[in-house]
Amino acid sequence: MTGGYGKGPDILHDCTIAVNPGEIAVIVGPNGAGKSTAMKAVFGMLNVRSGRVVLDGEDITALSPQARVVKGMGFVPQVRNIFPSMTVEENLEMGAFIRKDDIRGTMEQVYDLFPILRDKRYQAAGELSGGQRQQVAVGRALMTKPKVLMLDEPTAGVSPIVMDELFDRIIEVSRTGIPILMVEQNAKQALNIADRAYVLVQGANAHTGTGKELLADPEVRASFLGG
Repeated sequence: MTGGYGKGPDILHDCTIAVNPGEIAVIVGPNGAGKSTAMKAVFGMLNVRSGRVVLDGEDITALSPQARVVKGMGFVPQVRNIFPSMTVEENLEMGAFIRKDDIRGTMEQVYDLFPILRDKRYQAAGELSGGQRQQVAVGRALMTKPKVLMLDEPTAGVSPIVMDELFDRIIEVSRTGIPILMVEQNAKQALNIADRAYVLVQGANAHTGTGKELLADPEVRASFLGG
């Protein structure tokens, strides 16, 4: 993908990202590297001037973000990703707005994955802790029964303990077969759980490999992981 916002300059330069069923793919890199921009390009929130986006074998490059959700993209933005005045359960119901079938089974799966949400299902989501709000946001995206789940910095602003718990939940989601594409500032921890990893620098692929390969790469370690 090559592209940028509106009529502005290109931010992404021949950037390639992919994730397969059951995989966790992470995008890491320095601040301003284009990580979240790459995620937004996949979701249709900026102009892809060359290249394409393919979901489940179908070229969806021309589709709006809303149409991509219908096709099977679940996207959790970094901020403003819940309805704070609604209850936890209402947030999950909002996630299923495109579905015409019975959503109760999926809601039970979300509650099994995030037991704290079952306990707080009638509480306003805005009253929850940061980590719990992130669980609501991920759960809401899962209610669409997505073919791919995209998370933009899911552990931003949470404590190390909560970060570890969120990563554990993300691994559990991937074990259900849903591919997960994740932008993450906590590079070392993200690479630890990644089947596939991309280091972006100035909107281009600098390094690609498994999480373990990039963790072991001296250049990646020196440049992005503090040695």
